[in-house]
Amino acid sequence: MRSPKLNDLPEPPKGKIGWPWTEESTPLQHLTPAGREWPRITIITPSFNQGAFIEETIRSVLLQGYPNLAYLIFDGGSTDNTVEIIKKYSPWLTYWVSEPDGGQSDAINRGLNMASGEFATWINSDDLLCKNALVDHASHVGFETQTVYVGICLYIDFNGVILSSHHGRVHSLEDLVRIGTIWRSGGNIVQPEVLFPLGLALSVGGLDRDNHFTMDYELWGKFFLAGAKFQYTDVPFGMFRSYPNQKTQNGLKQTQSLLNSAVKLATLSHCSEQVRKEILADLDAYKEQYSKHYWRGTGRLAKIGLPPIIVNPIRRIRAMLQKDAR
Repeated sequence: MRSPKLNDLPEPPKGKIGWPWTEESTPLQHLTPAGREWPRITIITPSFNQGAFIEETIRSVLLQGYPNLAYLIFDGGSTDNTVEIIKKYSPWLTYWVSEPDGGQSDAINRGLNMASGEFATWINSDDLLCKNALVDHASHVGFETQTVYVGICLYIDFNGVILSSHHGRVHSLEDLVRIGTIWRSGGNIVQPEVLFPLGLALSVGGLDRDNHFTMDYELWGKFFLAGAKFQYTDVPFGMFRSYPNQKTQNGLKQTQSLLNSAVKLATLSHCSEQVRKEILADLDAYKEQYSKHYWRGTGRLAKIGLPPIIVNPIRRIRAMLQKDAR
């Protein structure tokens, strides 16, 4: 599919301007300088009840100006206006469906198995691709097999205002599982900034469909275990929207899932037994430290240092008294 032009798409909602409402990417020539087709890239968007954002997501993909693009949307049976928006853009979609699924990871896996071409990624229905992301990558970086490309991610707020930019610094599986010193110290890889070989993703089995919080983190680990090279491109590639009530804001579940995935990956790593023991000890220490920090934020009694064994019975009694009072 050749990317549509701005004038091909439906008019943006009133008051919406800028990327990707009234701006488009600079289109690439149909063929590479060597006279060949550009490698096909498949973009997958999993979605569920994100009508407030999905139109912006769709336009950010369609307006990439990339001449060999496949775009698949897997909606989990939304009950808001999501399907109405998808239908509006259906003439430019490679495939879309709206039906109950097994969650985000399941939807992405379905997309990977249906995808075609050499490279792929997914863009969640509240995130975006940057203007010129695919064009700049193709023009200045290129495509190599067994190479996972990591660009720059821009953090945006609910309204799409840019808050900050992010550069990852994970270069090995050992880096990936260093949660305290690297991943949670600004070195993490943000999913919308990644472009990966489709064949690589399929060869490692795609995402763990039962992992609903850190499926991307676990996939990066599978890539390292498969011997992939991670290349940082300095190309502004994806936009990650940060706002209250999104899944990634659930700090406790996110951290528990992250640590579980890290332990699994560290156990599978090819490092020495001494290094593995050190990593697992670091993960245990981080878990204990985080648990204490999280507990202190759960209420006044916890904040002053009382342990759960004392506070939880008090909370249960208080809840019962409040219930009887009603």
